[in-house]
Amino acid sequence: MVKQPDPSPKHDARKASATSRVRTGDIFRVYARETRKHWVLFMAVFLGALGAQIAGIISPLYMKMLFNAVASDPRTAQSFHDLVGLVVIIAALSLIGWIAQRVQTYSIIHLESRGMADLSADAFDYLIGHSYQFFVSHFGGTLTRRVSKFAGAFETIMDNVMLAFFPTAVFAVGAVWVLFLRNHVLGIALAAWIVCFIAFQIYVARLRRPLRVARSEADSKMVGTLSDAISNQNTIALFSGKEHEGGIFRGVIELWRKATMRSWNADEMIWSVQGILIVGINVGLLYGAVVYWEQGLITIGDFVLIQSYLIGLFGQLTGISMQLRRFHDAFADAVEMMEIIQLPHEVKDVPDAPPLRIGTGTIVFHDVDFWFNEEKPILTGFNLSIGGGEKLALVGPSGAGKTTITKLLLRLYDIKGGVLAIDGQDIAKVTQDSVRDAIAFVPQEPILFHRSLMENIRYGRRNATDEEVIEAAKKAHCHEFIEELPEKYGTFVGERGVKLSGGERQRVAIARAILKDAPILVLDEATSSLDSESEALIQDALHTLMEGKTVIVIAHRLSTIMKMDRIVVVEHGGIAAQGTHEELLAANGLYHKLWSIQAGGFRE
Repeated sequence: MVKQPDPSPKHDARKASATSRVRTGDIFRVYARETRKHWVLFMAVFLGALGAQIAGIISPLYMKMLFNAVASDPRTAQSFHDLVGLVVIIAALSLIGWIAQRVQTYSIIHLESRGMADLSADAFDYLIGHSYQFFVSHFGGTLTRRVSKFAGAFETIMDNVMLAFFPTAVFAVGAVWVLFLRNHVLGIALAAWIVCFIAFQIYVARLRRPLRVARSEADSKMVGTLSDAISNQNTIALFSGKEHEGGIFRGVIELWRKATMRSWNADEMIWSVQGILIVGINVGLLYGAVVYWEQGLITIGDFVLIQSYLIGLFGQLTGISMQLRRFHDAFADAVEMMEIIQLPHEVKDVPDAPPLRIGTGTIVFHDVDFWFNEEKPILTGFNLSIGGGEKLALVGPSGAGKTTITKLLLRLYDIKGGVLAIDGQDIAKVTQDSVRDAIAFVPQEPILFHRSLMENIRYGRRNATDEEVIEAAKKAHCHEFIEELPEKYGTFVGERGVKLSGGERQRVAIARAILKDAPILVLDEATSSLDSESEALIQDALHTLMEGKTVIVIAHRLSTIMKMDRIVVVEHGGIAAQGTHEELLAANGLYHKLWSIQAGGFRE
């Protein structure tokens, strides 16, 4: 038997540690793969950037000719004609550069919007494929933030590479080459300065990346804390926890502030060094130009050429320095989502897994072991067979493992040992979707989408007609309260269904299960949020729903499971007793004790 992944907190910590070492190349590979999907747009951006920079490199050469002509030629009609010709050429180059920039800009807009959409969708697909355990271990707000920042980082990095770094590199190479042809010493001096400047940038980039990552992590923690407080506002109000939560949030903000200040202070120090480097090369080249002019080796036009290149180069380098903060922030943002993308899915299909083939709906747990912490197993050598069409109830004290049994059946977790089979098929060897399609599940605390009631019920069978949705709602006794709402079935239920009462949410969940009409039905305290009148109505609907299905019911209110074909008493992760209601009462065991505690409130 293949050992299944361990979802224990210790194991998760090991995996998180292993995946936190995201490299720059990992992020570039993902973004490069996305860029290759839209290679035509990328080439348009590339050629636009190249054209704009070439025009910027050539234009100062004609400016040099213009100023030399103005300084030396007499004011004749021919010289005026020649000067106008140079102005026209300069204007044409400027127009070409403008057109190239427009091609570059419009192309990158389309490239980035498509790339961000694809990356968001891909990140969602991978994220949502993680296990139930993964999501209960992470803040929803933090995960949401990671997806959005991952797509936003693509935009920032693409902007920097194609609108700043690449154009600057082209302009720098062209300026050095032209200046080298005009005067070897000045060209070599500019080239050496550029190499030093780039080396400095690479060096400090490595030093400040941990500061960027720390700031990004602090930002995500702040968002997660805020999301947690907002989602628990009612609890905060009921327990007068406003000041307490405010203190927690202010503490997280202070951590973010300190991380941000360390990052920004490092940026300011880097900017100071860059400023000194820029002043130094500017003064140095001008001094050298003056020396060579005094020797008659360069002209007035060469001063214009040098200054044009320096002004253009400094402007672009300054722009890069301003963008580097965003560039490194983007990498830090992308790292957080890459950690999730590189984290293997905890529960996944085996290669070429076939779909589950449903027959009678028999369920077999054979020597099943399961734990979150190996030192405290939940199920050990658990055995249970449920016949097709059998109505079975699971009862027992809290923490006995009842809900875990249903989650293993739904394959929200993988078992550690043994076999869990439906109709003789190991559910670990068939597709997860086919297993879950075969089971209608009504949890103790149903969570609804912030969508309309029609959409929430239709989620049970997404191709159902409106008439089928309404019929399911009537069977679940939802129709009555829905018709009283202003928007009726078009009413939005609020985040997680908060606009509905607990009983109303439960009935919507039951309507969804009725609409799904799966061969296996699992009810985990499905009537716990209903009042006595509603429960009586729902029981009729549930009895109709159970016809011809394999049913597993978890209930603490034992009156709801008296008529089950078999009642299984679960205790300490094993089966303590099983039989009919009458048989278990006669056995005078745990079930009899539970029944005695509750008997005063039951209907005979």
